[in-house]
Amino acid sequence: MTEEVPAIPADDNPEIGSGTETLTSAPERQPTRTVTRDGVQYTLIGTAHVSRASAEAVQALSGSGEFDAIAVELCQARYDSLTSERKWTDLDLYKIIREGKAGLVMANLALSAYQRRIAEQFGIEPGAEMRAAAETAKELGLPLQLVDRDLATTLKRSYANVPWYKRLYLSAGLALGMISSEEIDEESIEKLKEGDILESTFTEFAEQSPELYEALIAERDRFMAARLRAENAGAENRRVLVVIGAGHMEGIARQLQEEQRPPTEISSELNIMPRPARWPRLIPWAIMALILTGFVIGFSRSPELGWQLIFIWVAINGGLAALGAVLARAHPLTVLSAVVAAPLTSLNPTIAAGMVTGLVESWLRKPRVSDLENLRYDITTIKGWFRNPATRILLVFFLSNLGSAIGTWVAGLRIFSELA
Repeated sequence: MTEEVPAIPADDNPEIGSGTETLTSAPERQPTRTVTRDGVQYTLIGTAHVSRASAEAVQALSGSGEFDAIAVELCQARYDSLTSERKWTDLDLYKIIREGKAGLVMANLALSAYQRRIAEQFGIEPGAEMRAAAETAKELGLPLQLVDRDLATTLKRSYANVPWYKRLYLSAGLALGMISSEEIDEESIEKLKEGDILESTFTEFAEQSPELYEALIAERDRFMAARLRAENAGAENRRVLVVIGAGHMEGIARQLQEEQRPPTEISSELNIMPRPARWPRLIPWAIMALILTGFVIGFSRSPELGWQLIFIWVAINGGLAALGAVLARAHPLTVLSAVVAAPLTSLNPTIAAGMVTGLVESWLRKPRVSDLENLRYDITTIKGWFRNPATRILLVFFLSNLGSAIGTWVAGLRIFSELA
């Protein structure tokens, strides 16, 4: 399959200036756009993150000696991952679960799994052009500017901006995508050539949700343009090569030409986490109050009924949490901890059953260095997620939490049916 990126037609004698579109002299032509703002000349090259031609074009341009700095569509976390400065062996699952970041890590692993599947199927390493730009900047001693918004912030804002029912759809699609054994079709690959892995993973969702499109694409265009202005403030006559996904090129160029607000104001605004609605946070407390009220009513009628209701609560809530742990192939002691913890944590909204089971599992079966090194390959298959101790800990966290949540509702309904 040939790898092509639509090129923007060039004039016979193109001139470098604000808004001029040119073509590179790389083996396969790539779209570029040059914009001058505040005396700084930005040359934007729109790349395909799964294209060898894009990597060759970036390498040729960045090493041409025509630029004083290189900017890339990466945040610090993605740069570290791409350049292996932050290795899988640095993953501290105990700390991740304790700090309540297990869900975010699972989302990151899902994105990594998607990239790995592309690499295995097509023999293409996503992000090769970003790596080429970073390596060339280091070799030539040029400033490397990481201008994209932090991945965690983008994921959190994307999640917070969509309605709750779309969150379920998004989470389910992401979960299925990371464990699917189906080959990625040509149409999906073509979509990947239009932008970056992050936005392309959610292309279908973004098309159906303006809120998701805003957080994943439009906001990042504004953020990256603001970061470029901030990084190069007061550097008149500087020439900056900006390596970005082709899908961001027009948006960033437009922002560089038109936006007048201070760049620090824009980036600060786009880093703010939207305040969650208050009512969802009240639901666990309301459930706790209802269950405890049910116990009080039961004991007021008779001790036998009160103890029967407690048995129902422990058996159903603890049993379903334990079932989730069993499905995740947890250690027997972890399963036992689910039985004990779930009925108690469900009455304490500040802690989840999965935090207990995840911590117990990570203590009993601490991943070895070899397990963490194999993580990048194991996350691409269902068997791998259950086989690798690191991902199994995350599954224990998730499935025992899910079991406890279901058990809370089932047991609650059963308790009040007994009181009716």
